Amino acid sequence: MRPHVVVNVAVSADGKLSTFERRQVKISGPEDFRRVDRLKAGADAVMVGIGTVLADDPSLTVKDPALIAAREAAGRGPHPVRVVVDSRGRCPLDAAVLHRGTGQRVVAVSAACPPERRAALEAYATVVVAGEEQVDLGVLLEELSLLGVGRLMVEGGGTLIGALLSAGLVDEVYVFTGNMIIGGATAPTLADGPGCSASRPFVRLDLANVQPCEEGVLLHWRVRKESEPGLT
Repeated sequence: MRPHVVVNVAVSADGKLSTFERRQVKISGPEDFRRVDRLKAGADAVMVGIGTVLADDPSLTVKDPALIAAREAAGRGPHPVRVVVDSRGRCPLDAAVLHRGTGQRVVAVSAACPPERRAALEAYATVVVAGEEQVDLGVLLEELSLLGVGRLMVEGGGTLIGALLSAGLVDEVYVFTGNMIIGGATAPTLADGPGCSASRPFVRLDLANVQPCEEGVLLHWRVRKESEPGLT
């Protein structure tokens, strides 16, 4: 049993999430920001990797007061549960995700996380230990399900998204593609990590919707449950 997982990203026309320096780039604008806020408001939890926390310091909170009010009217907290995948417990103790907005926080670490870091994080979040050296994402999603998370939104970064896709743990993908080219062989992409090969199957998608948005385009994909072998 695991949550329904929805990935949402904004990429450049050449598929980059940010520059090679990992500096955040404003790829979309107000219209897309409102869409993302609605998507977040509809989720039970929002998850990012530690790289995103260190680079962008996001709060992962819902911004629109009307959306917050609607959540509360439905008997939910004003913000989704905020989840950080952080194998070694590197999340800064003053990170916005641990302090901004009310509600539950979860930091997922591996058994390799130093005990003192785990203890420090437990002052601000529920710490879930899953996996030996790296966070076992399958185990983590099962734990989130036990916490009442039925719908999980994933906002980055590329390493986390790539690992979730490779493990078959993603159900939907929203991609806003902006009207810029960032370039750079080492700039992060939507799905970083080992990637496909002859022995690692492709992740296949079905196009659910496509629409112009601001000066870019929004693609909504559904992930096929069957996979296809990589190229030889």
